[in-house]
Amino acid sequence: MNLGFGEIAVILIVALLLFGPSKLPKLGKAAGETLREFKKGMKNVIEDDDVNSKKTDS
Repeated sequence: MNLGFGEIAVILIVALLLFGPSKLPKLGKAAGETLREFKKGMKNVIEDDDVNSKKTDS
């Protein structure tokens, strides 16, 4: 599912119309923080899984 330039432009225009120009930076920041926390959580889960698998291998 690759998005081209046209699809991204349409999404941005619709977001601009729905939320207005003053709210878009706040929404972008919130989306970035959410993605960062999700990635950090997934990294912790993978590390915990690796530690548990090493314990059972010993």
